[in-house]
Amino acid sequence: MFWFSQTKSKLYKILSFCTLLGCIQSGISCFLIHFFQTKINKHKQCTDNSYLPPVTILKPLASLEPLLYEALQSFCEQNYPTYQIIFGVQNKDDPAIQIVHRLQEQYPNHDIELIINNQIHGINRKVSNLVNMFPYAKYDYLLISDSDIHTPHQNYLKESIPLLNNDKVGLVTSLYSGLPFTSSLAQILASAHINYIFMPGVVLSRCLGRQDCFGAAVAIKRSTLKKVGGFKALLPYVADDAKLGQLVKEQNLNIILSPSIVHTTVPENSFKELYEHELRWNRTVFTVEPLGYVCSFIQLPLFWISLALILKPFKRKSWISFIGCWIFQSICCLVINKKIKLNVRFVPFFLPLRDWLSAFIMMKSIIKEEIEWRGQKITLKKNQGSND
Repeated sequence: MFWFSQTKSKLYKILSFCTLLGCIQSGISCFLIHFFQTKINKHKQCTDNSYLPPVTILKPLASLEPLLYEALQSFCEQNYPTYQIIFGVQNKDDPAIQIVHRLQEQYPNHDIELIINNQIHGINRKVSNLVNMFPYAKYDYLLISDSDIHTPHQNYLKESIPLLNNDKVGLVTSLYSGLPFTSSLAQILASAHINYIFMPGVVLSRCLGRQDCFGAAVAIKRSTLKKVGGFKALLPYVADDAKLGQLVKEQNLNIILSPSIVHTTVPENSFKELYEHELRWNRTVFTVEPLGYVCSFIQLPLFWISLALILKPFKRKSWISFIGCWIFQSICCLVINKKIKLNVRFVPFFLPLRDWLSAFIMMKSIIKEEIEWRGQKITLKKNQGSND
């Protein structure tokens, strides 16, 4: 009985320590996000805003999705001298084609091109689509962006493209926040994962020296893309953005962040969709960086303090610590909401649920090798970046 009591006390201290580390991480990351433009991107001060070369935007599409028109329109509204937008689909009956035609009619003076090509080059359908689209790119500066990405303002290209005017810079990638299109609980929790777990982890790891590439929006020169083998070099990989970043770094080039945070539409309409999407995403991250992924468990302070509370539910300190942690995490989340202009005020009420859900999915993603990705079942093994 004495041994059990000692073990219980030690475990309680460990859980409390993990909670403290998680809160410290949240506080630092919240500060970094709040001062994102001045604290994160050291290259911004060196940007020559008069250097605005023509840009080709590549937008691979696949079917309709929530807020697709609004997302694509945000790229048509850019305050930039010369740019071409290429939309690509792999099915002539794809309903996204109607959205593209609508944009072509709405912006007749814009250089908007639609490429329909059903040729499949590999398992990664997005990259396969990009391979089909690339021959039509007119310019040597490229912006590759997912279909669900919204630009935050009309000067996004002006802030991002000039950063490539540096021989040491290989690509410019964009941090992204989650934008729910309804107020359903599933979407609130899905966006909370992106905004309060993913984003804080990225900005902190960036300050610690990591240079990750995020496929939401990537600016790169044609010459750099050619050096790393072009889009075809990415075809065997599910995590094509991580592989692109790796290939660029192998050229002794830097990956820097755009000073603008773009937004991604959160499409989940149910908890099943949320679970499947996050399991797939987490498993992919784990295969790319297993050690860093395991360390990211520290980002769930409400999970750790909840375990401590369960361990000693009648201890006053447990409840004070739990409520204090909840309040602190809520303040951090509201600060981030203000930064990304997200008006979802009742998110703090669901933060403990979000941490428990994240912990469950993260643990499941470590042991579950098979995922479903775009209708295909793929086995992703530890330290295996490809689909083979």
